[in-house]
Amino acid sequence: MYVNQQLGQYGEDKACNYLETHNYKIIERNFRCRQGEIDIIAKDIDKNELVFVEVKTRRTFNFGRPSQAVTTIKQRHILNVAKYYLYKKCIKDAFIRFDIIEVFVKEFEFKINHIKQIL
Repeated sequence: MYVNQQLGQYGEDKACNYLETHNYKIIERNFRCRQGEIDIIAKDIDKNELVFVEVKTRRTFNFGRPSQAVTTIKQRHILNVAKYYLYKKCIKDAFIRFDIIEVFVKEFEFKINHIKQIL
């Protein structure tokens, strides 16, 4: 596994732990189809919403904030994957939301920033 893949996996693991401790149930990780991939699909138990989460993990701010990597094109891919997921799982009339979780890693410490409702 490459260094960036390891960093991404670490960030997704931390994001899942964060969500679980904030009353979310992880439904699926790394859902893939022809349209792309969604890192985490979770249920916000408090708000009864299905949440599609993009996780961005970074060590530095050399290329800006992690959330800036979720461009308009990336958002369109996420939306298309979410539509396919809802179709495939026969989910209708569900409240859905799109979030970004930024994971900042510095040596053995990390910080999480949860940005809700990006679309």
